Amino acid sequence: MSKKYPVVAVTGSSGAGTTTVKHAFHDIFRRLKVNPVVIEGDSFHRYNRVEMRDAIAKAASEGKTISHFGPEGNDFESLERLFREYGETGSGRMRYYVHDEAEAELRGGAPGTFTPWQDMPPGTDLLFYEGLHGGIKTDSIDVANYVDLLIGVVPVVNLEWIQKIHRDNAQRGYSAQAIVDTILRRMPDYINYITPQFTRAHINFQRVPLVDTSNPFIARDIPTPDESMVVIRFRNPKEENFPNLLQMLPGSFMSRSNTLVIPGTKMGFAMEIILGPRIEQMLEEKSDVV
Repeated sequence: MSKKYPVVAVTGSSGAGTTTVKHAFHDIFRRLKVNPVVIEGDSFHRYNRVEMRDAIAKAASEGKTISHFGPEGNDFESLERLFREYGETGSGRMRYYVHDEAEAELRGGAPGTFTPWQDMPPGTDLLFYEGLHGGIKTDSIDVANYVDLLIGVVPVVNLEWIQKIHRDNAQRGYSAQAIVDTILRRMPDYINYITPQFTRAHINFQRVPLVDTSNPFIARDIPTPDESMVVIRFRNPKEENFPNLLQMLPGSFMSRSNTLVIPGTKMGFAMEIILGPRIEQMLEEKSDVV
C-alpha cells in the first residue's frame, strides 16, 4: 500500500462490465486531471496466443487443464513485483498484449503476441490496472497486498456465460460447443483464483438480470442495462454516506447495511460518484507525502 504512488485495480473476467468501469475511471481521471499509467491484465499472460493453444493441448493430453484464470497461464510473480515496485518508486516495467488487427496497427506486432517490455513513463500520478487478477493471492504471492483501491466487477455467473457465448461466437467465430468446452475447462481456476478476489475487494459491482437467464446456453440476447439491477457491496460501510447516495441515485435502495442496489442504467454514474471522491482523497494524501 502506498500513499505516494497509489495502485488502483479493477478485477473481473472478460465481459463482466469492466469496460464500463474503465469509462467511469477515464471520466474521473479527466475531471481530476490525473495522469495514470494504465496496465492491462492480459499483458501478464504467460504465453502468447499460439503458445497458449499448444499448452492447452499438451495439458489435455496429460489429463490436466490450463487456463487464463489460473497460475499456469499467468505470470503472477511479475504482476506482484510491478505493483510492489510502483508503490515504492513510481516506476516499473510494462508491455501490451496485442488482441486484434486494430491493436496491431496501434502497438505494432501481430495479433496474439506481446509488445517488448519497456520502462513506464515517468511522473505518473497512479497505476491503474484492469484485468483478471488485480486482487490475486496464492500461497506464494499476494498481489492484493499492494493495491490501495480494489474494485470487483462481476455479473451473476449465468449472465457472465451469456456474455461470453455471444462475444466468442460473434467476434471470434467459435462454435457453441467450443465455448462450452472452454467454460468447463476454466471452471476450477475460476473457482479457486477468480472468485476469492471479490472477497478482498473494497467495493464490488455485481450486475443482476431481471429476465430469465436460467439456461444461458440457449439465450438469444444479452440482458440490457434497463433489464438489470446492480448490487454494490462495500467492504467498509462506515465510510459511506448512504443517504446521499440514495438521494443521488433514483430507484436505489439498501438491501443490507453494506449493500446498495441501483438500476442497471445508473452503473456508470454510480461508479463516478462513489469512486471519484476516493481518487481525489488519494491525490490529496499523495500531495501531503510529496
